[in-house]
Formats: sequence, C-alpha cells, structure tokens
Amino acid sequence: MSTTYDSTPAADGFRMPGEFEPHEGCWMIWPERPDNWRLGGKPAQEAFAAVAAAIHPSDPVTMAVSAAQFEHARGVLPAGVRVVEMTTDDSWMRDVGPSFVVNGAGERRGVDWVFNAWGGMEGGLYWPWDSDDLVARKVLEIEAAGRYRAPIVLEGGSIHVDGEGTVLTTEECLLNHNRNPSLSRERIEETLCAFLGAEKVLWLGAGSFNDETDGHVDNLCCFVRPGVVALHWTDDPADPQHAISVDALARLEGMTDARGRSLEVHKLPMPGPLLISEEESRGVDQIEGTMPRLPGDRLAGSYANFYIGTSRVVYPLLDERTDDDAGAILEGLFPGREVVGVPGREILLGGGNVHCITQQVPRA
Repeated sequence: MSTTYDSTPAADGFRMPGEFEPHEGCWMIWPERPDNWRLGGKPAQEAFAAVAAAIHPSDPVTMAVSAAQFEHARGVLPAGVRVVEMTTDDSWMRDVGPSFVVNGAGERRGVDWVFNAWGGMEGGLYWPWDSDDLVARKVLEIEAAGRYRAPIVLEGGSIHVDGEGTVLTTEECLLNHNRNPSLSRERIEETLCAFLGAEKVLWLGAGSFNDETDGHVDNLCCFVRPGVVALHWTDDPADPQHAISVDALARLEGMTDARGRSLEVHKLPMPGPLLISEEESRGVDQIEGTMPRLPGDRLAGSYANFYIGTSRVVYPLLDERTDDDAGAILEGLFPGREVVGVPGREILLGGGNVHCITQQVPRA
C-alpha cells in the first residue's frame, strides 16, 4: 500500500532528480484511443513498442495496458518489458504519471499532480479524464512509493529540473487560465519549489509553435545536465517558431540557475515544418469533444522531446533532412550514453513524442 503524505517533498527532505541522473525504470502507457491515434492505434503501437525496446536495455520498462489490449501488447512488446493492466483515458505517461522524488536516505516517493487533460473544459483535449487522473496513484501503488497529492493542475511535460534546485517551465502553460486561474505566478513558484524540492523557477515565454499542450517546456527546452540546456531552434526568420526560439534564447542567456551558474545553450535543429496528410487525418475517428486531426495542420515536431536513460538517449526521427544532425548534436551532449533514434512521426501525430510518452523512475 502507498502512504499518502500531508506534507511536501521539500519539507520532508526530498527532491526531484534531473532526468540525466541514474534510473531504476521507466513507465509508459499503450496507445489505442481511435479518436487520437489513427487506424485504431496500430501504427502508434508499433512506434511505442520501438520506444520501449530502445529504452529497455538502459532502464527496465513497464507498460500500462488496458484489459482489451493486454494480450496483444504482451505479444508485441519485448519479453523483458513488464506489462500491467491499467485503465487510462489515453497514453501520455509523462503528463499523467507521478513525478518521482528521492532523498539522501535512499527513499523514493512520488508527486501526484491534478490532471485536467491540458485545460479542462476550456481547451482541454478530451473528456472525461478521470481515469488519467488516477494513473499516478496507481503507479505509486505498484512501485510501493509514498504519495504527495499536489494542490495544483500540472502535467509532467510542463517542467524540467536540473536536480540541483532549478525548475524550467513556460508562462504559456503554467500561467494559462485553464490550469490554475486563482493562483499567481508567485504562488505557482512556491508550490513548484515545495513539491519538487527546488529553490528557483526559470520562466520561458511560449512553448513550441502550435503545441496543443499549451506550450510544454519539454517540447522546447530541456536540461542536459546542471547548467546546460538544449533548445529547439530554427534559423528561418519567416517561420513562426523563430521568434519563440529567439525569445527563449535571450531569456536563457540572461538567467542564472539556483546555484548561480549561467546557462550554456545548445541548439537542436527544427524538423519540417511537418504537416498532417490527408491519409493520416482520415485514419483518425473524428469525435466531438476531442482534438481534431485535420489535413494540413502543422505538427509541433521537436528533437528536444527526447528521453535521457541511464545508459541511452532515445530521440525521435522526424525528418531525414535533420535527423542525423540532431543525433550528432545529442551524441556530443551525452558522450557517456548511446544515442538511439526511433521513428517518431506516429507519436507526433497523436500530439507529442518520446519524452511525452515516458516517465522515468529515478534510482533511490
């Protein structure tokens, strides 16, 4: 049984480690929702299985799967991947799963944020979302990790931490009226620091162009290690992403982290622009109340949406013109890890990518 604590991680001496710190596992959720994943989710399932296979040699993977898909998923996934039955609304473990925290005594607990499907009834991407809001609690039960129920709406993809007191996020998401309209910036900062064991919040402005999550930071910028970040970038001034990236770079160059360090910024090339095709759109069930997938819509493709495993970095392959360059940059940023590319378009068609569908379990 997982104990629920009324205090905060910071008060109890816990912190959220950086993703680049060692892991004991990784959680994912099997995709099947036909109004988000085309052709009944079959192409996405192949992509998720490829991500799981790429991560598993580095971090043991657990896949949460519905009862209806359990036998199929077990047959598709590598034998070493643990498959557990779990009811969910969709498959974004980064956003619905727990943010794990650790202390110096070797204990691990988790933060269970309130989830409202990226905006609730004011721009949320689907309804209902009550099953997804229970996922973090279920994962913590299985992991036998204590639980903190946070008092704010937040998705895991909206934050990155350096493990040394710094949180990176965006104003577009965390200050959006459809998340926590009664909370000021200062109150949100206080809550982040209390529940992540952090000391300083660094605010970027907008997230990646046309990102349906209201600008999650994990699609724009992430910590490579303390004091070093990777940024989604384009040199094309005519592209709407350019102004966003230029603003982010200016902010990053003017910031210091919780330890007083200036930030070293490395640019990752923007793929595309990538658009939904007519065939891809036709494959998605169009149901009222869910995010439409229309032909010609621009996809928020980004190489910053990668997963840092203990011994591997897994990143999405999105555009053959830029895939190799992105991989080479990541190899330079992570010299002690193997960098593995996996086909990312099917995941992107559902609204995210490798980082969005994974949640690391840090080593306690």
